[in-house]
Amino acid sequence: MAFVLAVTGSAVGLGNLWKFPYTTGQYGGGAFVLVYLGCVILIGMPVMMSEILIGRRGRRNPVATMALLGAEEGKSTNWSWLGAIGVIAGVLILSYYSVYGGYTVAYIVKILSGVFSNAKATDVIAVRDAFEGSWVSVGLFHTIFMGLSIFVVARGVEGGLERANKFMVPTLFLLLIILLGYSMNTGHFAEGLAFMFTPDFSKLTWEAVLAAMGQAFFSLSIGMGAVMAYGAYLPEETSITTSAAAVAVADTTIAITAGMVIFPLVFANGLDIGAGPSLLFITLPLAFGQMTGGTIFGALFFVLLSFAAWTSAISLLESAVAWVVEKYKRSRAEAATLIGVTCWAIGLGTVLSFNVLKDFRFLRGTIYDNIDFLTINVMLPLGGLFIAIFAGWVMSRNSTAEELGGAGTSYRLWRLLVRFAAPTGILFIFLKAIGLLKLS
Repeated sequence: MAFVLAVTGSAVGLGNLWKFPYTTGQYGGGAFVLVYLGCVILIGMPVMMSEILIGRRGRRNPVATMALLGAEEGKSTNWSWLGAIGVIAGVLILSYYSVYGGYTVAYIVKILSGVFSNAKATDVIAVRDAFEGSWVSVGLFHTIFMGLSIFVVARGVEGGLERANKFMVPTLFLLLIILLGYSMNTGHFAEGLAFMFTPDFSKLTWEAVLAAMGQAFFSLSIGMGAVMAYGAYLPEETSITTSAAAVAVADTTIAITAGMVIFPLVFANGLDIGAGPSLLFITLPLAFGQMTGGTIFGALFFVLLSFAAWTSAISLLESAVAWVVEKYKRSRAEAATLIGVTCWAIGLGTVLSFNVLKDFRFLRGTIYDNIDFLTINVMLPLGGLFIAIFAGWVMSRNSTAEELGGAGTSYRLWRLLVRFAAPTGILFIFLKAIGLLKLS
């Protein structure tokens, strides 16, 4: 249970509570949800199982695990580069994820202060712009959020990671249920359900299918070393298939429930269902500001977001910390502080990308734009692709069957999906992300 909660905490992040609802809004609702669920089963689950089994078999940090298993399978220790990609991607993602985590903490304060009560859209935008335009404010909350993440990881696997996830993940579910009850009383709950669960296949373009593939892949937190690091702590007697299925169900349930919370609020206030990134920090504060009890429930919503971001952040930190502890024989407190401060320093580039350096552009745009593109569009898809290739083609049947509890029907299905379906889907995601796949 501790493992399932930890990996669920890693998987459940701002992508579930923010990107899934607005992507569903962009691509027409129910039909997109159906394709997303199919992609979770065909792409997300096989790769997650692969990453867990690799982590458990190696019992080390991602870099050492890949070197060890490469040698064990009679290949090469050079597979360590795959673990290194995950660790580096985790550090880079955490550098800007912490900034957005800081946003969620800041908005708890803002909503409780009453700044959004009866506010107009222009007022809400002005609040967002004032906050984003101050590098001191954004940097302060980035620092607070990173400090909280370092604190948890420094306390160890049982005293930090396990204890934090045992508290935060169930609390996250509880907050979501409370907000669902609030959303059911908006008068537009049926409209929100109809939008989410009535398939409109006329809106299901290839663009939407690729978006569903990408959402399924990224939502499960695979390809960045976190799941592999947690897999190293999974007991031998625990079923990887059952654990991965539990995480996928929990992750998907939270994403869908978040949509059931958000869409009625959006419809009740006549707002844009496909509002994109502005959904969190403009659309929803505006909605809460107009509703009875909006200050309390708005604050609860941003507490929910903060917890989701926090559980993901500590998993991103863990893979790099495990590497430093094992490689350089440092204490967890030293390693967590070193990696956390490094992420914080890199994150200052993202902080400044919204204000002081917003006009400083190169390659893909601002400093943040470049780090985001490199990690999300290049490093994670390549990491996931090669994890699938390693588990499906490099590791022997005996090795993988031993970890997955025998070579029965479920094992044969996993092997088929991880060798063919998952790599093909991830390759499409990668080619689309870097602009080599054009869709009409």
